[in-house]
Amino acid sequence: MIFHITEQGSWDAARAAGVYRALSLETEGFIHFSEVGQVVTTANRFYKGRSGLMLLAVEENRLTSELRYEDVSEHGVFPHLFGPLNLDAAAEIYSLKPQADGTFTLPEVL
Repeated sequence: MIFHITEQGSWDAARAAGVYRALSLETEGFIHFSEVGQVVTTANRFYKGRSGLMLLAVEENRLTSELRYEDVSEHGVFPHLFGPLNLDAAAEIYSLKPQADGTFTLPEVL
């Protein structure tokens, strides 16, 4: 299972379109994902204090676009999806809410 953080509005638009395309797919050529142990660090680094976020739990074996694990300098190896995310690969979708101090923790079920 790999994970992607997105805004509720972006996920709603993807459901209406039938496919999810993060802005990074256009600007960087891939969609950023994290492994479960990287989610909290990623959320706190890029989304601290933001609300209206969703955490997509994606089954790798359901992906129709190419997935590569790549080294991100000084941060480790992260999964990157080189194409749109087919919606049926999202096995679970969780609300990702900041704590009072703006930081995040994993949903309890994870």
